[in-house]
Order: sequence, then structure tokens, then C-alpha cells
Amino acid sequence: MPMHEYFMGMTQLELINRAPGFFKYQPHNVAAHSWKVTQIAQFLADVEEQNGAKINWQSVYEKALNHDYTERFIGDIKTPVKYATSTLRSMLADVEDSMTENFIKTEIPAQFQAAYTRRLGEGKDDSIEGQILSIADKIDLMYEAYGELEKFNPEPVYVSIFQSSLEALSEYQSMASVKYLTTEILPDIFHETFIHKALLYDLAKSLLPDFAAKVNNAEH
Repeated sequence: MPMHEYFMGMTQLELINRAPGFFKYQPHNVAAHSWKVTQIAQFLADVEEQNGAKINWQSVYEKALNHDYTERFIGDIKTPVKYATSTLRSMLADVEDSMTENFIKTEIPAQFQAAYTRRLGEGKDDSIEGQILSIADKIDLMYEAYGELEKFNPEPVYVSIFQSSLEALSEYQSMASVKYLTTEILPDIFHETFIHKALLYDLAKSLLPDFAAKVNNAEH
């Protein structure tokens, strides 16, 4: 049944909750996350393109739409578990790669296997499209945490998620899209009221010089 299992997998992604095991006011599933990341990546690519970057738009969409499809095989494993040791992370990646390879060979028609090998592979590479995916993924993660903090969810994990998102964004702060995010979007986030705001505000200022400069100018 060509592509039947692939299409069925989309429904399975709707049933996989993100951040499993933690209380949350607004549950998020992997399918919705993939759509949101694609929307964010599309905007980030716009910013990069307007600032002179050459963007492979097919790659942007393929990477973003498919970046978590393989979670249908192993689920959304808690980040602290996934990254507990480099050995465990490598083992999980090997299992996922093996299951993905077998899935493509057995469920994807031969004439489309090369395309899906590309689409279901690791999208977060060193290309600008791969970097855009990494940034978009972290932005959506940050907004998921922000949504809980705004509702004053006391679970400390959401502070940790917001913090780790800021740390990840700081690694890409030379990119035009991250500069836009830190100077035009992040200040709006901190205009709102949410739990642990002061802590995260100070962290953002220390990690992201462009954000610090923007808010310092606004304060004077």
C-alpha cells in the first residue's frame, strides 16, 4: 500500500504530546509543532533573504515540515533523558536512523525513496536552511514555555526550557533573523507579565547583546 503508512503517521504525530510528564495548561502535539516551526522558518528565511542570503526555499520547507516526523517511531523523549549522556543520545539517534531507513525501504515506493531519505534525515545541518530550522525549533519551544509561564504555571521545567532556548539562540546571534528576533520580537515578550520574568529578562540581556542594547536604549 504505497504511502499509506506515511499518511497514517501524520495522525500518529497528532497523538504524541510534547514535554510529556509535566503539567501544562495548553498541551502541544508534534504535528502542530511541525506546522508552527514551518511558519516560523518561513519568516526567518524571509528576513535572511532580505538581508542578502540566498535561500533554497524547497529545503526550508522540507526540513521544517519533516524535522520531527521520525518521532512517530520513538516518541518525544524528555530532553533531560535524551541528552543525559552523549552515549545515550548517540544510541537513540542510531535507533531512530535505523527505524527510519527501514521505514523508507518498506513503506515508501522506490521512485520516491531518495526524496524521503533526504526529507526524513537530520535537517539541522550547517547550511543556512539547517540553521534556520534550528532557530525556528527553539523559537517555538520558547513560545510553548512562555505560554505556560504567562499562565503562572509553577513547573520549573518551563523556566529551564525558556532559558535553554535563549542559550541556543545566542549561538546564532550573528544571523540577521536572530538579530530581528532579539530586537523586534523579544522586547514584546518581556512587556508582558509572566512568572520568573525578571530572571529570564536578565538572562536574555546577558546572552543577547542586541537585545540588551535595544532595551537599554528604550529605558533611557
